[in-house]
Amino acid sequence: MSDFKQTGPITTLHKLPGASLEKIENELRRLSKRHPMTLILPSLFSELEGPALSGILDELQHADYINEIVIGLDQADQKQFDYAREFFSRLPQKKRILWNDGPRLKAVAKMLEDKKLAPDQPGKGRNVWYCMGYILAANNSKAIALHDCDILTYTREIPARLFYPIANPALDFEFCKGYYARVNAKQQLSGRVTRLFVQPMLLALKKVLGNIEYIEFLDAFRYPLSGEFSMSDDMLNSMRIPSDWGLEIGILSEAYRNTSPRRVCQVDIADNYDHKHQEMGGEDHTQGLSRMSHEITKALFRKLGTEGHAMNKAFFRAVKATYLREALDLLDNFNADAQINGLTMDIHAEEKTIELFASSIIEAGETYLKNPMEVPFIPNWRRVFSAVPDLTDQILEAVELDNA
Repeated sequence: MSDFKQTGPITTLHKLPGASLEKIENELRRLSKRHPMTLILPSLFSELEGPALSGILDELQHADYINEIVIGLDQADQKQFDYAREFFSRLPQKKRILWNDGPRLKAVAKMLEDKKLAPDQPGKGRNVWYCMGYILAANNSKAIALHDCDILTYTREIPARLFYPIANPALDFEFCKGYYARVNAKQQLSGRVTRLFVQPMLLALKKVLGNIEYIEFLDAFRYPLSGEFSMSDDMLNSMRIPSDWGLEIGILSEAYRNTSPRRVCQVDIADNYDHKHQEMGGEDHTQGLSRMSHEITKALFRKLGTEGHAMNKAFFRAVKATYLREALDLLDNFNADAQINGLTMDIHAEEKTIELFASSIIEAGETYLKNPMEVPFIPNWRRVFSAVPDLTDQILEAVELDNA
Protein backbone atom coordinates (compact mmCIF):
# COMPACT_ATOMS: atom_id res chain seq x y z
CA MET A 1 0.00 0.00 0.00
CA SER A 2 2.18 2.79 -1.31
CA ASP A 3 1.12 5.81 0.69
CA PHE A 4 2.81 7.34 3.72
CA LYS A 5 -0.13 8.68 5.74
CA GLN A 6 0.00 8.14 9.51
CA THR A 7 -3.34 7.73 11.26
CA GLY A 8 -4.39 6.92 14.81
CA PRO A 9 -2.24 6.42 17.91
CA ILE A 10 0.16 3.81 16.44
CA THR A 11 2.92 4.04 13.83
CA THR A 12 2.34 2.64 10.33
CA LEU A 13 5.39 1.32 8.45
CA HIS A 14 4.48 1.33 4.78
CA LYS A 15 5.97 -0.57 1.88
CA LEU A 16 7.11 2.31 -0.27
CA PRO A 17 8.38 2.06 -3.86
CA GLY A 18 12.03 0.98 -3.95
CA ALA A 19 11.90 -0.95 -0.64
CA SER A 20 14.75 -3.48 -0.67
CA LEU A 21 14.36 -6.90 0.95
CA GLU A 22 18.09 -7.52 0.56
CA LYS A 23 18.90 -4.39 2.57
CA ILE A 24 16.49 -5.37 5.35
CA GLU A 25 17.89 -8.91 5.54
CA ASN A 26 21.49 -7.68 5.62
CA GLU A 27 20.59 -5.38 8.50
CA LEU A 28 18.82 -8.23 10.32
CA ARG A 29 21.92 -10.44 9.98
CA ARG A 30 23.94 -7.72 11.68
CA LEU A 31 21.32 -7.17 14.38
CA SER A 32 20.91 -10.89 15.08
CA LYS A 33 24.30 -11.02 16.81
CA ARG A 34 22.94 -8.94 19.70
CA HIS A 35 19.21 -9.39 19.21
CA PRO A 36 18.57 -13.08 18.45
CA MET A 37 15.26 -13.77 16.73
CA THR A 38 12.86 -16.68 17.13
CA LEU A 39 9.96 -17.52 14.80
CA ILE A 40 6.87 -19.40 16.03
CA LEU A 41 5.00 -21.63 13.58
CA PRO A 42 1.74 -22.93 15.13
CA SER A 43 0.71 -25.88 12.97
CA LEU A 44 -1.80 -28.69 12.73
CA PHE A 45 -0.33 -31.90 11.35
CA SER A 46 -2.79 -31.63 8.44
CA GLU A 47 -1.00 -28.46 7.32
CA LEU A 48 2.17 -30.49 6.65
CA GLU A 49 0.16 -32.25 3.95
CA GLY A 50 -1.46 -29.05 2.67
CA PRO A 51 -0.45 -26.85 -0.28
CA ALA A 52 1.20 -24.00 1.65
CA LEU A 53 3.69 -25.17 4.28
CA SER A 54 6.28 -26.75 1.99
CA GLY A 55 6.56 -23.46 0.08
CA ILE A 56 6.89 -21.57 3.37
CA LEU A 57 9.87 -23.75 4.32
CA ASP A 58 11.46 -23.16 0.90
CA GLU A 59 11.43 -19.42 1.65
CA LEU A 60 12.51 -19.74 5.30
CA GLN A 61 15.62 -21.68 4.30
CA HIS A 62 17.05 -18.34 3.12
CA ALA A 63 16.10 -16.40 6.28
CA ASP A 64 19.45 -17.14 7.94
CA TYR A 65 19.16 -14.23 10.40
CA ILE A 66 16.53 -16.24 12.36
CA ASN A 67 18.23 -17.88 15.33
CA GLU A 68 15.56 -20.49 16.07
CA ILE A 69 12.25 -21.73 14.69
CA VAL A 70 9.76 -23.16 17.20
CA ILE A 71 7.03 -25.32 15.67
CA GLY A 72 3.95 -25.98 17.78
CA LEU A 73 2.56 -29.25 16.40
CA ASP A 74 -1.06 -30.20 17.16
CA GLN A 75 -3.08 -33.33 16.33
CA ALA A 76 -0.12 -35.63 15.66
CA ASP A 77 0.51 -39.20 16.83
CA GLN A 78 3.99 -40.77 17.14
CA LYS A 79 4.24 -41.69 13.45
CA GLN A 80 3.09 -38.22 12.41
CA PHE A 81 5.55 -36.56 14.80
CA ASP A 82 8.39 -38.59 13.25
CA TYR A 83 7.20 -37.46 9.83
CA ALA A 84 7.15 -33.85 11.03
CA ARG A 85 10.76 -34.10 12.26
CA GLU A 86 11.82 -35.21 8.78
CA PHE A 87 9.58 -32.60 7.12
CA PHE A 88 11.13 -29.69 9.00
CA SER A 89 14.70 -31.06 8.89
CA ARG A 90 15.52 -29.07 5.74
CA LEU A 91 15.43 -25.83 7.73
CA PRO A 92 19.04 -24.76 8.41
CA GLN A 93 18.13 -22.78 11.54
CA LYS A 94 18.05 -24.28 15.00
CA LYS A 95 14.56 -25.74 15.36
CA ARG A 96 12.45 -27.35 18.03
CA ILE A 97 9.09 -29.06 17.56
CA LEU A 98 6.68 -28.93 20.48
CA TRP A 99 4.81 -32.22 20.15
CA ASN A 100 1.76 -31.09 22.06
CA ASP A 101 0.09 -34.51 21.87
CA GLY A 102 3.21 -36.40 22.99
CA PRO A 103 3.38 -37.99 26.45
CA ARG A 104 6.03 -35.62 27.85
CA LEU A 105 4.31 -32.33 27.03
CA LYS A 106 0.90 -33.83 27.86
CA ALA A 107 2.24 -34.60 31.35
CA VAL A 108 3.40 -30.98 31.74
CA ALA A 109 0.04 -29.73 30.48
CA LYS A 110 -1.88 -32.01 32.86
CA MET A 111 0.10 -30.72 35.83
CA LEU A 112 -0.61 -27.09 34.86
CA GLU A 113 -4.27 -27.77 34.14
CA ASP A 114 -4.67 -29.34 37.58
CA LYS A 115 -3.30 -26.11 39.06
CA LYS A 116 -5.66 -24.07 36.81
CA LEU A 117 -2.66 -22.41 35.19
CA ALA A 118 -3.17 -23.54 31.60
CA PRO A 119 -5.85 -23.84 28.92
CA ASP A 120 -7.71 -27.14 28.94
CA GLN A 121 -9.21 -26.70 25.46
CA PRO A 122 -7.27 -27.37 22.23
CA GLY A 123 -6.77 -24.66 19.65
CA LYS A 124 -4.37 -22.13 18.21
CA GLY A 125 -4.30 -20.06 21.41
CA ARG A 126 -3.19 -23.04 23.48
CA ASN A 127 -0.55 -23.98 20.89
CA VAL A 128 0.86 -20.45 20.76
CA TRP A 129 0.85 -20.18 24.57
CA TYR A 130 3.02 -23.28 25.00
CA CYS A 131 5.41 -22.07 22.28
CA MET A 132 5.77 -18.81 24.20
CA GLY A 133 6.51 -20.75 27.38
CA TYR A 134 9.25 -22.77 25.70
CA ILE A 135 10.89 -19.63 24.27
CA LEU A 136 10.88 -17.95 27.68
CA ALA A 137 12.28 -21.11 29.29
CA ALA A 138 15.08 -21.29 26.69
CA ASN A 139 15.85 -17.58 27.32
CA ASN A 140 17.79 -17.09 24.10
CA SER A 141 15.67 -14.61 22.13
CA LYS A 142 15.11 -10.86 22.11
CA ALA A 143 12.59 -10.63 19.25
CA ILE A 144 9.78 -13.12 18.62
CA ALA A 145 7.55 -13.31 15.55
CA LEU A 146 4.63 -15.53 14.63
CA HIS A 147 2.78 -16.33 11.44
CA ASP A 148 0.31 -18.98 10.29
CA CYS A 149 1.25 -22.09 8.31
CA ASP A 150 -1.40 -21.93 5.58
CA ILE A 151 -0.18 -18.86 3.66
CA LEU A 152 -0.38 -19.68 -0.05
CA THR A 153 1.32 -16.46 -1.17
CA TYR A 154 4.23 -16.63 1.30
CA THR A 155 7.57 -14.95 0.67
CA ARG A 156 10.45 -14.40 3.07
CA GLU A 157 9.60 -10.71 3.02
CA ILE A 158 6.92 -11.55 5.63
CA PRO A 159 9.28 -12.55 8.48
CA ALA A 160 11.87 -9.92 7.51
CA ARG A 161 9.42 -7.03 7.73
CA LEU A 162 7.85 -8.46 10.91
CA PHE A 163 11.17 -8.82 12.73
CA TYR A 164 12.79 -5.55 11.69
CA PRO A 165 10.77 -3.09 13.86
CA ILE A 166 11.38 -5.21 16.99
CA ALA A 167 14.97 -6.32 16.35
CA ASN A 168 16.22 -2.82 15.50
CA PRO A 169 16.83 -1.09 18.86
CA ALA A 170 16.93 2.32 17.19
CA LEU A 171 13.18 2.10 16.51
CA ASP A 172 12.13 1.28 20.11
CA PHE A 173 9.02 -0.75 19.30
CA GLU A 174 7.75 -3.53 21.57
CA PHE A 175 4.89 -4.87 19.44
CA CYS A 176 4.33 -5.04 15.68
CA LYS A 177 1.33 -6.24 13.69
CA GLY A 178 1.43 -7.23 10.02
CA TYR A 179 -1.08 -5.98 7.45
CA TYR A 180 -1.71 -6.61 3.76
CA ALA A 181 -4.27 -6.59 0.97
CA ARG A 182 -6.30 -9.78 0.45
CA VAL A 183 -7.52 -10.89 -2.97
CA ASN A 184 -8.29 -14.57 -3.53
CA ALA A 185 -7.70 -16.77 -6.59
CA LYS A 186 -11.24 -16.01 -7.83
CA GLN A 187 -10.34 -12.31 -8.02
CA GLN A 188 -12.57 -11.39 -5.11
CA LEU A 189 -11.87 -9.36 -2.00
CA SER A 190 -11.17 -11.69 0.94
CA GLY A 191 -10.96 -10.99 4.66
CA ARG A 192 -14.70 -11.07 5.27
CA VAL A 193 -14.52 -11.00 9.07
CA THR A 194 -12.26 -7.93 9.03
CA ARG A 195 -14.13 -6.08 6.25
CA LEU A 196 -17.70 -6.95 7.10
CA PHE A 197 -17.54 -7.40 10.86
CA VAL A 198 -14.60 -5.97 12.79
CA GLN A 199 -14.28 -2.65 10.96
CA PRO A 200 -18.00 -1.73 11.11
CA MET A 201 -18.25 -3.16 14.65
CA LEU A 202 -15.54 -0.78 15.85
CA LEU A 203 -17.29 2.13 14.09
CA ALA A 204 -20.54 1.12 15.81
CA LEU A 205 -18.90 0.99 19.23
CA LYS A 206 -17.44 4.46 18.70
CA LYS A 207 -20.88 5.83 17.82
CA VAL A 208 -22.54 4.21 20.82
CA LEU A 209 -19.78 4.83 23.40
CA GLY A 210 -18.08 7.96 22.08
CA ASN A 211 -14.31 8.36 21.92
CA ILE A 212 -12.80 5.41 23.81
CA GLU A 213 -9.01 5.08 23.75
CA TYR A 214 -9.13 1.30 23.53
CA ILE A 215 -11.48 1.31 20.53
CA GLU A 216 -9.42 4.04 18.83
CA PHE A 217 -6.35 1.85 19.36
CA LEU A 218 -7.98 -1.20 17.72
CA ASP A 219 -9.39 0.88 14.89
CA ALA A 220 -5.91 2.16 14.02
CA PHE A 221 -4.89 -1.30 12.76
CA ARG A 222 -5.44 -1.85 9.08
CA TYR A 223 -5.82 -5.61 9.53
CA PRO A 224 -6.54 -6.33 13.22
CA LEU A 225 -7.22 -10.04 12.59
CA SER A 226 -3.95 -10.83 10.84
CA GLY A 227 -2.17 -13.84 12.32
CA GLU A 228 1.24 -12.23 11.81
CA PHE A 229 2.84 -10.22 14.61
CA SER A 230 6.08 -9.76 16.51
CA MET A 231 7.06 -8.57 19.97
CA SER A 232 9.94 -8.17 22.40
CA ASP A 233 10.79 -10.87 24.92
CA ASP A 234 9.71 -8.55 27.75
CA MET A 235 6.20 -8.28 26.32
CA LEU A 236 6.07 -12.03 25.70
CA ASN A 237 6.54 -12.63 29.43
CA SER A 238 3.50 -10.54 30.40
CA MET A 239 1.18 -11.53 27.53
CA ARG A 240 -2.17 -13.07 28.55
CA ILE A 241 -3.99 -14.51 25.56
CA PRO A 242 -7.41 -16.04 24.92
CA SER A 243 -7.57 -19.70 23.94
CA ASP A 244 -10.52 -19.28 21.55
CA TRP A 245 -10.92 -17.51 18.18
CA GLY A 246 -10.66 -14.15 19.88
CA LEU A 247 -6.86 -14.71 19.88
CA GLU A 248 -5.87 -11.84 17.57
CA ILE A 249 -8.15 -9.26 19.24
CA GLY A 250 -7.01 -10.54 22.64
CA ILE A 251 -3.35 -10.06 21.73
CA LEU A 252 -4.03 -6.50 20.57
CA SER A 253 -5.86 -5.89 23.86
CA GLU A 254 -2.79 -7.10 25.75
CA ALA A 255 -0.53 -4.84 23.69
CA TYR A 256 -2.81 -1.93 24.63
CA ARG A 257 -2.62 -2.89 28.31
CA ASN A 258 1.09 -3.61 28.56
CA THR A 259 2.78 -0.82 26.61
CA SER A 260 2.33 2.67 25.22
CA PRO A 261 0.75 3.03 21.75
CA ARG A 262 3.92 4.91 20.77
CA ARG A 263 5.79 1.62 21.11
CA VAL A 264 3.30 -0.24 18.87
CA CYS A 265 3.45 -0.31 15.08
CA GLN A 266 1.93 -2.05 12.09
CA VAL A 267 3.92 -3.00 8.99
CA ASP A 268 2.98 -3.78 5.40
CA ILE A 269 4.33 -7.32 4.89
CA ALA A 270 2.90 -8.46 1.54
CA ASP A 271 1.46 -7.13 -1.73
CA ASN A 272 -1.25 -9.80 -1.50
CA TYR A 273 -2.07 -12.52 1.01
CA ASP A 274 -4.11 -15.65 0.48
CA HIS A 275 -4.58 -18.64 2.76
CA LYS A 276 -7.04 -21.41 3.66
CA HIS A 277 -10.56 -20.02 3.65
CA GLN A 278 -13.02 -20.85 6.43
CA GLU A 279 -16.64 -21.78 5.77
CA MET A 280 -19.26 -19.32 6.99
CA GLY A 281 -20.92 -21.56 9.57
CA GLY A 282 -24.52 -21.23 10.75
CA GLU A 283 -26.72 -19.21 13.06
CA ASP A 284 -25.73 -21.30 16.08
CA HIS A 285 -22.25 -19.68 15.92
CA THR A 286 -20.42 -22.94 16.59
CA GLN A 287 -18.55 -23.27 13.30
CA GLY A 288 -16.52 -21.27 10.80
CA LEU A 289 -16.59 -17.50 10.45
CA SER A 290 -19.88 -17.31 12.35
CA ARG A 291 -18.15 -18.74 15.42
CA MET A 292 -15.20 -16.40 14.88
CA SER A 293 -17.43 -13.31 14.87
CA HIS A 294 -19.15 -14.53 18.05
CA GLU A 295 -15.89 -15.08 19.93
CA ILE A 296 -14.40 -11.79 18.72
CA THR A 297 -17.51 -10.00 20.00
CA LYS A 298 -17.20 -11.72 23.37
CA ALA A 299 -13.54 -10.66 23.55
CA LEU A 300 -14.50 -7.04 22.83
CA PHE A 301 -17.29 -7.00 25.43
CA ARG A 302 -15.07 -8.58 28.08
CA LYS A 303 -12.36 -6.00 27.49
CA LEU A 304 -14.87 -3.13 27.58
CA GLY A 305 -16.09 -4.51 30.89
CA THR A 306 -12.58 -4.42 32.33
CA GLU A 307 -12.31 -0.82 31.09
CA GLY A 308 -15.28 0.10 33.30
CA HIS A 309 -18.12 0.17 30.75
CA ALA A 310 -21.50 -1.05 31.97
CA MET A 311 -23.39 -3.09 29.36
CA ASN A 312 -26.97 -4.37 29.24
CA LYS A 313 -29.43 -5.72 26.69
CA ALA A 314 -30.34 -2.24 25.48
CA PHE A 315 -26.65 -1.54 24.84
CA PHE A 316 -26.26 -4.71 22.77
CA ARG A 317 -29.38 -3.92 20.72
CA ALA A 318 -28.05 -0.42 20.00
CA VAL A 319 -24.68 -1.81 18.95
CA LYS A 320 -26.33 -4.36 16.64
CA ALA A 321 -28.51 -1.74 14.94
CA THR A 322 -25.58 0.64 14.50
CA TYR A 323 -23.35 -2.15 13.25
CA LEU A 324 -25.85 -3.10 10.54
CA ARG A 325 -26.00 0.46 9.23
CA GLU A 326 -22.20 0.89 9.29
CA ALA A 327 -21.58 -2.51 7.64
CA LEU A 328 -24.01 -1.85 4.78
CA ASP A 329 -22.49 1.59 4.17
CA LEU A 330 -18.99 0.10 4.11
CA LEU A 331 -20.16 -2.59 1.69
CA ASP A 332 -20.84 0.16 -0.88
CA ASN A 333 -17.27 1.38 -0.38
CA PHE A 334 -15.81 -2.11 -0.82
CA ASN A 335 -17.90 -2.69 -3.93
CA ALA A 336 -16.58 0.49 -5.54
CA ASP A 337 -13.01 -0.47 -4.58
CA ALA A 338 -13.49 -3.92 -6.11
CA GLN A 339 -14.92 -2.56 -9.35
CA ILE A 340 -12.12 -0.08 -10.06
CA ASN A 341 -9.60 -2.91 -9.50
CA GLY A 342 -11.40 -5.33 -11.83
CA LEU A 343 -12.59 -7.62 -9.02
CA THR A 344 -15.98 -9.27 -8.63
CA MET A 345 -18.30 -8.99 -5.62
CA ASP A 346 -21.52 -10.86 -4.80
CA ILE A 347 -23.51 -8.14 -3.03
CA HIS A 348 -26.28 -10.56 -2.02
CA ALA A 349 -23.84 -13.00 -0.40
CA GLU A 350 -22.01 -10.15 1.35
CA GLU A 351 -25.27 -8.79 2.81
CA LYS A 352 -26.26 -12.26 4.04
CA THR A 353 -22.85 -12.48 5.73
CA ILE A 354 -23.44 -9.14 7.44
CA GLU A 355 -26.82 -10.33 8.73
CA LEU A 356 -25.25 -13.50 10.13
CA PHE A 357 -22.49 -11.50 11.84
CA ALA A 358 -25.09 -9.13 13.30
CA SER A 359 -26.88 -12.01 15.01
CA SER A 360 -23.67 -12.88 16.86
CA ILE A 361 -23.68 -9.51 18.64
CA ILE A 362 -26.84 -10.17 20.66
CA GLU A 363 -25.86 -13.76 21.42
CA ALA A 364 -22.35 -12.76 22.52
CA GLY A 365 -23.86 -10.05 24.71
CA GLU A 366 -26.19 -12.55 26.36
CA THR A 367 -23.26 -14.90 26.95
CA TYR A 368 -21.34 -12.06 28.61
CA LEU A 369 -24.28 -11.10 30.86
CA LYS A 370 -24.73 -14.72 31.98
CA ASN A 371 -21.11 -14.97 33.13
CA PRO A 372 -19.49 -11.51 33.41
CA MET A 373 -16.89 -12.83 35.88
CA GLU A 374 -15.55 -15.45 33.45
CA VAL A 375 -11.73 -15.53 33.30
CA PRO A 376 -11.20 -15.61 29.54
CA PHE A 377 -7.42 -15.33 29.33
CA ILE A 378 -4.74 -17.95 29.88
CA PRO A 379 -2.42 -16.81 32.71
CA ASN A 380 0.76 -15.10 31.60
CA TRP A 381 4.01 -17.01 31.90
CA ARG A 382 5.38 -14.74 34.62
CA ARG A 383 2.63 -16.02 36.92
CA VAL A 384 3.05 -19.64 35.79
CA PHE A 385 6.82 -19.72 36.34
CA SER A 386 6.31 -18.08 39.74
CA ALA A 387 3.81 -20.77 40.76
CA VAL A 388 5.98 -23.66 39.48
CA PRO A 389 9.65 -22.62 39.97
CA ASP A 390 11.14 -25.67 38.26
CA LEU A 391 8.81 -25.51 35.25
CA THR A 392 11.47 -24.12 32.91
CA ASP A 393 13.55 -27.24 33.47
CA GLN A 394 10.53 -29.48 32.94
CA ILE A 395 9.60 -27.82 29.63
CA LEU A 396 13.15 -27.76 28.30
CA GLU A 397 13.73 -31.40 29.22
CA ALA A 398 10.48 -32.55 27.60
CA VAL A 399 11.15 -30.67 24.35
CA GLU A 400 14.80 -31.70 24.16
CA LEU A 401 13.99 -35.39 24.71
CA ASP A 402 11.26 -35.29 22.07
CA ASN A 403 13.64 -33.69 19.58
CA ALA A 404 16.68 -35.82 20.46
